Amino acid sequence: MRQFHTIATNAFMELVRQPIFLLLATISSLFIVFLAAVPYFAMGEDGKMVKDSALATMLVVGLFVAVLSASASVAHEIRTGTALTVLAKPVGRAKFLLAKYCGLAAALGVLAYVNTLATLLASRMAFDAYGEADLYGTGLYFGAVGLAFVLGGFTNYFLRRPFVSDGVLFLTVLTTVAFIWLAFVAEHKKAGADPGMYKVDWRLLPACVLVLLALLLLAGLALACSTRYDTVPTLVICSALFLLGLMSDYLFGRPAEAGVMWATVFHTVLPNWQLFWLADAIEGTRTHAIPGVWGYVAKATGYVAGYLGASLAVALMLFEDRELS
Repeated sequence: MRQFHTIATNAFMELVRQPIFLLLATISSLFIVFLAAVPYFAMGEDGKMVKDSALATMLVVGLFVAVLSASASVAHEIRTGTALTVLAKPVGRAKFLLAKYCGLAAALGVLAYVNTLATLLASRMAFDAYGEADLYGTGLYFGAVGLAFVLGGFTNYFLRRPFVSDGVLFLTVLTTVAFIWLAFVAEHKKAGADPGMYKVDWRLLPACVLVLLALLLLAGLALACSTRYDTVPTLVICSALFLLGLMSDYLFGRPAEAGVMWATVFHTVLPNWQLFWLADAIEGTRTHAIPGVWGYVAKATGYVAGYLGASLAVALMLFEDRELS
């Protein structure tokens, strides 16, 4: 168990020390908040556009991070011989691969957490023709991100600590502080505005959890591909699986219901990413919370657990006979 924990911790630290991880986490969170500061003139659908765009940004950026992190965690270590060095010790391949996945899942959890805070803040800042841009909130969030980089540079220059990992730490902490201040302390009111405006839409929280589940599932697929392929082929395969999964109901759903064998197989094997998209259901209700939404999240968790178990089993089979020397 100690070996498993050590490998998982090292995998997590290696991933959050990648400059691309900090870059994508920063750009995605800033872009999500920026979406809420732009007027859309969408006939009352401004808030819906902001929420849909924020969740889509969170999902697409997570796709790239999952693929790049899986390649850095497995394919890169196989190519450089690091994996062979670790497995030369009394560490089984199954333990090595599962520990790598746990480290990858933890890194994706950090990314999803930062983007979830940005998404919830975007739902608070979104405005329509009767509102106004929350420049205070936007400036405060951007300032928190800038301060995170300043503190990371300070610890790097004076304390000789790694800039990227400290930047991720400060980014997580300071955006959390900014979110707590804007969500629970600061007020933004305008005469004649909708009373629900400038308030956090907490219905987005289960939607963000579902996006995280989708990223964890995608990470398992990326890890399986990384046991055999490098970054670019892994990205192509995962992107293809992602697009086919989005169109699974359209391409294979009706033929599968009609009893067509090949359609049933493809509809079962391909992950259905539409199951993790809750934005339309959120906008379809005006209650504070969708009834039974957390029960649906629990069912989605079971779906992910089953599919992820199959993906990791395939990854282990591909990794067992992989030549590492």
